[in-house]
Amino acid sequence: MKKLQKLLLLILPFFTACTKDNGNGNTPLAETMYFPPTTGTTWETKTIASLGWNQSAIQPLKDYLLQKNSKSFMILVNGRIVMEEYFDGHSATTTWPWNSAGKTLATATTGIAQQEGLLNINTSVSTYLGAGWTSAPANKENLITSRHLLTMTSGLNDANNLVTPANLSYLADAGTRWSYHNVFQKLMDVVAAASGQDFETYFNAKLKTKLGMDGFWNNGLIFKIYHSNTRSMARFGILALNKGKWESEQVVNENFFTESINTSQSINPAYGYLWWLNGKSSFMLPGGQTVYPGTLVPNAPPDMYAAMGAEDQRIYVVPGKKMVVIRMGNASDPANPNFALSGFDNALWEKINAVIN
Repeated sequence: MKKLQKLLLLILPFFTACTKDNGNGNTPLAETMYFPPTTGTTWETKTIASLGWNQSAIQPLKDYLLQKNSKSFMILVNGRIVMEEYFDGHSATTTWPWNSAGKTLATATTGIAQQEGLLNINTSVSTYLGAGWTSAPANKENLITSRHLLTMTSGLNDANNLVTPANLSYLADAGTRWSYHNVFQKLMDVVAAASGQDFETYFNAKLKTKLGMDGFWNNGLIFKIYHSNTRSMARFGILALNKGKWESEQVVNENFFTESINTSQSINPAYGYLWWLNGKSSFMLPGGQTVYPGTLVPNAPPDMYAAMGAEDQRIYVVPGKKMVVIRMGNASDPANPNFALSGFDNALWEKINAVIN
């Protein structure tokens, strides 16, 4: 009997480590993280039935997505595709703009440039771009670092989204005011200056190619916007779920990525380095200085972090569920295209929860 007890004590920790509860009382063997090949169309899938999800809630979710002008939608668990839906003539090869969700691509690329020793996010932007990149007084301009651009705390005038020196006038000292602003795109200029090459060339070599993404940067009306197919957005979501790691390579420094997805300043707790953060005590929104109590998306898991772009372009990352959710499309409410968060997020998560819980 004592030998049997010793044997149980030896194997129980191993058994516990290799199992997980999926919320339905089932404990399948823990899966390894899957990274799709960087070439070709092969991508492992996982069935809804195997996860114990509510299959009767799938159609209401699809109906809602179609009703809200979606073009594509994906759910991945441990990197494997569980749902992949296309609407209104969209297909797996169609490219679509990320809008401001693409800010997180700039974050990752900035982190890579820092880990390569090309720049330091705590150094004045003027060190890389020279004097006069704003119309602020020189002593105020010199206060602005790349970290301030990453955290939306440059203190520059946010009245005009067109990023020109004339529009980038002084409002407050860097680090003292949070304001959603397209001045973030100056990070691309910092990376270009620090690397000695065009931003897109550097981005393609250091990030896009390593993940097997398609896509391109296109000059929008007011800033560069990334366009890609839905699976490429999902690839970046998998990188984000793994805190900058792709297979065995730490593409983006893990410490930097962890900083990116945690509160980056004391003014807006729900904002990291151009990532939106759920589960915080309060949040601010683009276009104002109001602080709202409560979490960003109440129906979403509190550990979720998200890349959010105008017209409801979304990458939701949920570490606790090893899940990535992608939505591309037109604005869910054409009368209110929004810059980032919208009521769509909470309503969509209500539908997702009906499936996964």
